[in-house]
Amino acid sequence: MTKQWIRSAATALMVLLFAAGCGSSGTKETLPPAPPPDTTPDTPPPVDTTPEPTAAFDPNGNPFIPGTTRLLPRTFYFAYDRSVLSQEDLAVLEMHATVLRNNRSKTIVVEGHCDERGTREYNLALGERRANSVRTFLRSAGVTDQQMENVSYGEERPEDPGHSDAAWSRNRRAVLVYR
Repeated sequence: MTKQWIRSAATALMVLLFAAGCGSSGTKETLPPAPPPDTTPDTPPPVDTTPEPTAAFDPNGNPFIPGTTRLLPRTFYFAYDRSVLSQEDLAVLEMHATVLRNNRSKTIVVEGHCDERGTREYNLALGERRANSVRTFLRSAGVTDQQMENVSYGEERPEDPGHSDAAWSRNRRAVLVYR
């Protein structure tokens, strides 16, 4: 009877193992994830249609300081034999950049000037470096190259024709001319 009982138990065990093996393929079948619920509103959000504020210009085409009736300074002065812009100049040039970015049809000429000291060739090169300083800053602030042109007058167009330190300091400049 023991042999028969072992055979019966072994057979029952095999049937159970076979049934358990048939019920599972060894890999779990996964369903694709359900799409997220649609949370978009039925009506689209309102679109801001307010135009960007454009700068006001005087009859000569020069811009006013935004929100005022004062003209934006267009002359930037330099130290002797230098072409580095001051911090105050950078703030004003940032306003010019905003005006030019918001008015893509406007163009400027950046004029570089020097005092009378130095050779003609040296002063033309220094005037060009001063104009390039202004242009480089404006370009980095988003103004396109198509909106800017440089010209160096060297010592040829002094603001003050005098021959003193005060006159020379007024002649070392870069000027923005709007068109």
